[in-house]
Amino acid sequence: MPSVTPLSHGASDLHDERMALSRTEDNARLGPDVTGSGPYGLSVRDSSTGRKLAFAAFVRKALEDARAVRAWTGSEVARRTGVSRQTIHRWVRGDWANDPEPERVVAFCEGLGLNPTTAFGILGWDRSAAARPAAPPPPPMDPDIEALLRRLLDPNTPDAEKYHIRETVRYLAYRPTVPNERKARKQAG
Repeated sequence: MPSVTPLSHGASDLHDERMALSRTEDNARLGPDVTGSGPYGLSVRDSSTGRKLAFAAFVRKALEDARAVRAWTGSEVARRTGVSRQTIHRWVRGDWANDPEPERVVAFCEGLGLNPTTAFGILGWDRSAAARPAAPPPPPMDPDIEALLRRLLDPNTPDAEKYHIRETVRYLAYRPTVPNERKARKQAG
């Protein structure tokens, strides 16, 4: 009969060894910039990873606000900002090797009505990194459109009414243009 050697470790020591091994495996999986300690099990060693996580949270919050306030889908955000859905998803995941292009960050922020300086601060950039010419002032807004915007932003306006306003405006904005019959007759005759 083979001899059995007793374990030299107590149950507590065995548990500690397993936990240390588990942390080592987690660290290898997470990469060299992230460790398995700190709040929520993660601590950032490299500032680039911290910037990625902070920027991802910023983008996520901007998308949630666009969804809640404006009822925009991801496709609508991409269309309005000029930043592709794939790029936005990479930003949300923090899955980028090089910093985002400043022009895209500015376009994303301005398309959502956010101050790009906030995003630049999160990324550790100076605002001059996106040297864009100043945009001309927006044209004066139609008083009826201003009234609709005030109703949409008024907290006392019922959600059902806001929904109908948005749907009506969306319908009008994207309906196909109907050619003027007089112009069509002139061109044909």
